[in-house]
Amino acid sequence: MTLLLTGFPSFAGVERNPSEQIVAALGGSAIGGLEVVGRVLPVSAERTPGAVRAAIAETSPRLALLLGVAPGRPGLAIERTAVNLFDFPDPDNDGAQPVDVPIEPGAPVAYFATLPLRRIVAAWHAAGIPGYLSESAGLFLCNAAMYTALHATAAGGPPAGFLHLPSLPEEVAGQREQPSMALATQIEGVRLALEESVAALAA
Repeated sequence: MTLLLTGFPSFAGVERNPSEQIVAALGGSAIGGLEVVGRVLPVSAERTPGAVRAAIAETSPRLALLLGVAPGRPGLAIERTAVNLFDFPDPDNDGAQPVDVPIEPGAPVAYFATLPLRRIVAAWHAAGIPGYLSESAGLFLCNAAMYTALHATAAGGPPAGFLHLPSLPEEVAGQREQPSMALATQIEGVRLALEESVAALAA
């Protein structure tokens, strides 16, 4: 049995994406007796939903945790809600910039994450890692990935959710008052989120 962990590569405005590095760091490890299987998703409105569905189908995970970076965030943020909408402030890596376009036509307007959100936040606080419960994954590809995962698992599938990460310190070096978090701390925060999610499955 596996745990699916996904991230994104670099995109406009983000040269070093911690989500990609965390997937590389934790992929192949074991958490709660389950293997972490990593996938890096394309930064593409056209291709991301299909890549999420394929990753879930290929790995048949016990749960799925999707990652992405959100520059300006002061800590780890576990997301509560994903909405059925592409509304990009900037183009994706294909140059596309959809506005007011549904991710899954005819599907529900929104989904709530199905991971143990408050349990994850409590574990971060106990470990001294800055983190919080966030209400919305936004309207860019992080939201699209989260929405697609929740739609794909809605009919009795595995729990799924999305975790936004701060920028890496080297990404914002020289930018005054821009929050960041060391990669090692982010890796530990993601590992704790997976551990708590596995523990909740067993409870």
